[in-house]
Amino acid sequence: MGGDASSSHAAQNAVLATIPLAAVLLFAVYTLREQPALWTPLATLALFSTGAGFLTHHLIWMVKDWTLKAGLGGLDINKKGTPLGEVKIPESLGIVVGTVHMMCVIVFQVYYYAVEDGKTDMYIVKREDYNAALAATIFMMFLGFADDVMDLKWRYKLILPTIASMPLLVSYTGSTTVILPNPLAMVFGRVVQLGLLYKVYMCMLSVFCSNSINIYAGINGLEVGQSYIIALAVLVHNLLQLTSESGAAHLFSIFFLLPFVATSLALLAHNWYPSRVFVGDTFCYFAGMTFAVVGVLGHFSKTLLLFFLPQIFNFIYSLPQLLGFVFCPRHRLPRYNTVTKLLEGKKENLNLV
Repeated sequence: MGGDASSSHAAQNAVLATIPLAAVLLFAVYTLREQPALWTPLATLALFSTGAGFLTHHLIWMVKDWTLKAGLGGLDINKKGTPLGEVKIPESLGIVVGTVHMMCVIVFQVYYYAVEDGKTDMYIVKREDYNAALAATIFMMFLGFADDVMDLKWRYKLILPTIASMPLLVSYTGSTTVILPNPLAMVFGRVVQLGLLYKVYMCMLSVFCSNSINIYAGINGLEVGQSYIIALAVLVHNLLQLTSESGAAHLFSIFFLLPFVATSLALLAHNWYPSRVFVGDTFCYFAGMTFAVVGVLGHFSKTLLLFFLPQIFNFIYSLPQLLGFVFCPRHRLPRYNTVTKLLEGKKENLNLV
């Protein structure tokens, strides 16, 4: 009976996860029907990403035993009071997603510039954007793994993402202007050139994205689940903007996000309740910087904030605890009710659940 229930639960999760993915893929086929120059590279990328997803799923089964042997494991507070709550769960499995994602992006980069580059003048993805993106995300993956192992203090989680964003700011060649709404336009003008201030904003955006996934966490599947949904939403935005003047920048975003979606889906299969692995800060920082990378180099850093509205709300709601005005426990998690088998919020933790 237990095995049947587990299989049914896994099948339900698989359907729920693939519904939004299938919708995005159908939308991609619809929007790309009049852009045959992109069919081959994107089909190749989809093939590479599918392979990366299966590889991630397979490697997680292997690496989770290695992380436990290395002492990277912990009890699941969401299962406290049940037999599963006494079983140690492997942590830091985000390292598998980050590594396979980087491998897929690099291999596709070699393919794209060796085979596809120059076939169309409209979509020219810059090499420096690719390399800056790789540098930033690899840096943050390393920071996340270091945090999992050494439990870094918060000041380092603010300083190091700032440094990681530097390659993005150096490579950024887009506009540094903003278009103001009517009330402000009457005072400052319709278009305002921010210059260096705009790059400061993008730096702060990188720090926010890197930490926001990590703050909005603690429930099985929440970290990777929100990242998966955000990535699919951003892909839809990229597809809609392919015919705009910044189409090449949005194509770069697709090149970076499609492998991320595939590898994250593989991790979600292991991390959805009841979680068999924990993603760790490794995944949270890597995922956050991935979004910052595509937002900055994809030239939609302002639009990206719309996809982070739940994270922005959670950040504002958490400010009293983060700034020390209200007591902030080590784990701001809801309590698992063994009778109702539901999570119930604690008023002292300011839980949103």
